[in-house]
Amino acid sequence: MDDIPVPVDSRSGRFLDALRADLRARGYAYATERTYLHWIKRYILFHNKQHPESLGKADIEAFLSHLAVRATVSPATQRTALNALMYLYTKFLGRDPETLSFHYARPTRRLPTVLTHDEAMEVISHLSGVPRLMTELLYGSGLRLQECLNLRVKDIDFKLNTVTVRQGKGDKDRTTLLPESLKARLTDQVAMTLALHRQDLADGFGEVYMPAALERKYPSAARSPGWQYLFPSSRLSPDPRSGVIRRHHLHHSALRKHIRAAVARTAIHKPVKSHTFRHSFATRLLQNGYDIRTIQKLLGHEDVTTTEIYTHVLNRGVMG
Repeated sequence: MDDIPVPVDSRSGRFLDALRADLRARGYAYATERTYLHWIKRYILFHNKQHPESLGKADIEAFLSHLAVRATVSPATQRTALNALMYLYTKFLGRDPETLSFHYARPTRRLPTVLTHDEAMEVISHLSGVPRLMTELLYGSGLRLQECLNLRVKDIDFKLNTVTVRQGKGDKDRTTLLPESLKARLTDQVAMTLALHRQDLADGFGEVYMPAALERKYPSAARSPGWQYLFPSSRLSPDPRSGVIRRHHLHHSALRKHIRAAVARTAIHKPVKSHTFRHSFATRLLQNGYDIRTIQKLLGHEDVTTTEIYTHVLNRGVMG
């Protein structure tokens, strides 16, 4: 359950606890909370564990320049670190570090790794059971791995042939395609999930994790069939916030191991990861004549320029 927010005491005198509590009070996503805390910790360690209140403009510039010159991070990584420090000083500490001057990370243009349709199906052919179904869903619906893991039973609409992604990247909802070829096996997966849920209820369990606001608004929803994870874990575990024994979704490392093993049994030498199937979904749509705006909506990209990178993968113009 490492994607569930850990409990924090807002009255704690520890700096990082107060920082975490402030992030939650401002409504930041848990992934953003973890990322910001990571970079703020690195910033503190870089300056020999000095408290951020005793550091200033020159210290921020030194750290950001170090990331670009010595750590050779990408521009996106340096920008993330900058955002974390801007939050720390402007919002949490209430200080304005003024205009910063530092070495910018060297911009690089890297095209995503994609698989041809035959290559994707070859990898999938070496998978079976739930890992195969999940990988086919990544490839057929363009989901991120965490979005796939977070799917609930109610998010699959067999009549409209859609998959609804809740609280995706940027905390946004969207709908994407449900491949016709997966409907029969997804129906079986739903039936298996609900059978497991009925057994959990009979054993005195049957709850799943609910976001805090929904848990208060719908106190009985955590035990309802529709809210159960589509790909449940094989075992029960305690909720890190309350200690309540619940059944969470599969861990992300499980599918990654299966994909890695499947690729090893093929003659494909590309660096294939779970996210590769999302890239392959986008290029496959582009090859089949979908326009770039439609692909943008299906992928959940905020800016169309992010989607346009797939036109460069295929050596095409932005009109597809």
